[in-house]
Amino acid sequence: MRRTSIVSISALFLSGLLVGMWLGATGSSAQNNNAPSRVGFVDIQRVLARSAAGMAAREQLEKEKAVMQKQVDGQRVELEKMKDELEKKGQLLSADARREKQDLLERKVRDARRLVDDLQNTLQKKEEAMLGKVLQDVSGLVQKVGKDKGYTIVLERQRSSILYASADADLTDDVIRAFDDETKKGKK
Repeated sequence: MRRTSIVSISALFLSGLLVGMWLGATGSSAQNNNAPSRVGFVDIQRVLARSAAGMAAREQLEKEKAVMQKQVDGQRVELEKMKDELEKKGQLLSADARREKQDLLERKVRDARRLVDDLQNTLQKKEEAMLGKVLQDVSGLVQKVGKDKGYTIVLERQRSSILYASADADLTDDVIRAFDDETKKGKK
């Protein structure tokens, strides 16, 4: 699920970015038909994995995930205790008491499942929001790096199904450096 959310955010981000860059590129090439077109690419997944802001977002998500996991583990331990007690002492209880304990256990199991679903949804929404912000911050930098280096269009490596590209066309490291510089300036 996490991969899907990152891919869908990346796809939306890149659609707007590519349209904007393509419109800008067609305007500049109309002015100078003799200039060769340069196409570059950026690996957004690598930007998210290696940039300081991307790593910070992932660390924050991991911390929140750990807190949520402790909560789930606590419920799991409680459920295991209840199950063990029912198995060990269930034979000694009356039919009504055993049924009550089983019903209570089933309710607790349902509650635990709901909790897990809620926590997963919460974590997914936080991940989408954090990564969306990172991608939004990166979009302007991709345009800037592409323009500064004289590229007519910049594609996203995975969504564009690039099968081969020269290392010279890879702007990912330049975008990571620019993004890290921008992040450092923002903290000062």
